[in-house]
Amino acid sequence: MSDIKDFEVNSVNNSAKPLGEQISERIIQLIIENDWKAGDKLPNEYELADKLDVGRSTIREAIKALVSRNILEIRRGAGTFISEKGGVADDPLGLTFVKDKYKLALDLLEVRFMIEPSIASIAAVKATNEEIEKMSSLCDEIDELILKKQPYLEKDIEFHAAIAKSSKNLVVGNLIPIINRSIAIFIDITNQKLRTETMETHREILNAIKNHDANGARDAMFLHLVYNRRNIKTIIGKEITS
Repeated sequence: MSDIKDFEVNSVNNSAKPLGEQISERIIQLIIENDWKAGDKLPNEYELADKLDVGRSTIREAIKALVSRNILEIRRGAGTFISEKGGVADDPLGLTFVKDKYKLALDLLEVRFMIEPSIASIAAVKATNEEIEKMSSLCDEIDELILKKQPYLEKDIEFHAAIAKSSKNLVVGNLIPIINRSIAIFIDITNQKLRTETMETHREILNAIKNHDANGARDAMFLHLVYNRRNIKTIIGKEITS
């Protein structure tokens, strides 16, 4: 019975994401909507299955995935609880649970303005030919996806992560999840509207790094973030006046 229910939900949703991943995201949304805190107990498996209209096997799969991300923890004999660790696996600052996504998008951009132009500048000095080739390949893939009007979030994240890693700075590696979260929220809020500017500014960043132009890389990354901030502020303005 649960397998039939899961199949029906997956067919209706028609999402590219596996059903277990979709339900993981819906459980996170439940946590946000109900304002549950670290240490709070989740409804049991039966209640979640009924609330989310899927089978218990899918609930177990989703919970297992969230446990692996340190978002949930299972206490034997007691139930499933929101982890005190705050999802350190891919969300070290617990930003998943911030309700005001517009404010979060702007604040994340503010942090990126502080660090990412400098990261690009360092990358222009330290990036190897192999690393630059990787960035170039990712840039081409992003352009191709944008021109085909296909989702490009994953490759966009990879491009910025490749720049950060090429800085060879051990601390910067731990900042990559913050950059990733900002990119994901930005693309979600803007519905991938900043396509032309994304292609142009990515290419300017890449070319500056290729030419080992530290100042040029810094300026290009700064401009890239300016476009992002301007677009988000425009969207927020429309939300306020609507």
